[in-house]
Amino acid sequence: MAGTESPDDPPSFEEPFSGDDVEQRIYGTILQTREPTTVRAIADQVDCDPKTARKYLGWFANLGIVSRHDGHPVTYERNDAYFEWRRINQLAAQHSVEELQDRVRELSTRISEYEETYDAASPTAVDAVAVAESSDERTIDEVYGDLADWATAREERERHERARQQRMSGEREQASG
Repeated sequence: MAGTESPDDPPSFEEPFSGDDVEQRIYGTILQTREPTTVRAIADQVDCDPKTARKYLGWFANLGIVSRHDGHPVTYERNDAYFEWRRINQLAAQHSVEELQDRVRELSTRISEYEETYDAASPTAVDAVAVAESSDERTIDEVYGDLADWATAREERERHERARQQRMSGEREQASG
């Protein structure tokens, strides 16, 4: 029922950013945008003037949060590379080289186990349906679950390795500076 939410309740599903200021609503909307979107469409979604949306989108583009695509009309979309870079920086700042190395080893072990289990170099090389149909032990859902976890482990290992290298580089610079 509308109007019965307490201040501690989560925002409604229909309007998740309704309590935020315009900047936060635009930011939240752009985070969910997976394809180039016009300023007018973003403004309509966050219920603001297109001029205001253009101002914030320009600012977000300067920060690298969004990519601007020139054309008629100009469109914007989330810049996934920015968020990847940000995640790696956070990992490097929050963990020691040793912690990052341990995580890389742990993920490498998990990846090796999947490679051995499925006799493949990557999850994309596995025919999930064929594996499930030829197995009395694994259902198709279990195989797909394994493949998703395997792909995630590979991505996480790459992030942690990049963060480890960044952290080591920063420590070398501090030691020589």
